[in-house]
Amino acid sequence: MLIDFSSRPPHPDFNPPAPHLQNYRRVYANSEARSAGADEGQGLKSWLETYDRLNARHVVLKARDLTTTFGFKISNESVAGFVRQHGPRYIGFAGVDPWQDDAVATFEHAVRDLGLRGLNLQCFELKMTPDDPRLFALYEKAVELDVPVNIHCGINFSTQTPMSVGKPEHIDNVMVRFPQLRAVASPPGWPWVQELLGVAWRHPNLYIGVLAVRPKLLSKPHSGYEALLQYGRTILREKMIFGSAFPMMPIGQALQELQELGLDDETFRLWTSGNALRLLGLPEG
Repeated sequence: MLIDFSSRPPHPDFNPPAPHLQNYRRVYANSEARSAGADEGQGLKSWLETYDRLNARHVVLKARDLTTTFGFKISNESVAGFVRQHGPRYIGFAGVDPWQDDAVATFEHAVRDLGLRGLNLQCFELKMTPDDPRLFALYEKAVELDVPVNIHCGINFSTQTPMSVGKPEHIDNVMVRFPQLRAVASPPGWPWVQELLGVAWRHPNLYIGVLAVRPKLLSKPHSGYEALLQYGRTILREKMIFGSAFPMMPIGQALQELQELGLDDETFRLWTSGNALRLLGLPEG
């Protein structure tokens, strides 16, 4: 069973112009070129067929609303429409603009009326830290609706927002204030990986998204990710959630590199499906 917690379809609704992410294109140029050359990079049909071939149970798609900060939006309606069209394999997370007065109402509408199953907060794009008080009402609503929140963690390459907004300590503050919140910190916190491990260890409802990083780096000396593998295959193995982060990396290659880490069968199952099912509140089997 496979759950890909991070993938973006090669579809116009999911790929509007994003000038604020131009530096990402420089940083990820080589890996995105590999995605473009892979089968799943040749269009939506091939992308869908890749998940058919992998017999994926679920693929998580994330909306983003950066209207105030960058004039960028992947709308909740577009994500919900894609899910309706392509079936229950696909699960949508809502995106809202917390600078707008209707953010909480928009989030509730996305869950109750559009059928989305979580909230996506790319805080560096929102130009606020995860523990900004303007987000508190959204966390409260997520607890009320019993849906998880994805919170960006670690470095960002936008250069229009300080990278310090991604420090794990901000997520620690959120979890202290909202201990019932189910949340996932993703990507996995580099260059503050050990701090994120400590935060996840402290809080039962916080998971770590192993995405937007080549899995092979987890076993590479001096990469800064070694502790993620050490703790992720032992005491924190029920915290790790895999995502390919396509198109940053080909789906198949990300999964192959994960398989090559030498995780035992049960740990591999937890990373690739069991933990995500628990975060999403879905039954196994």
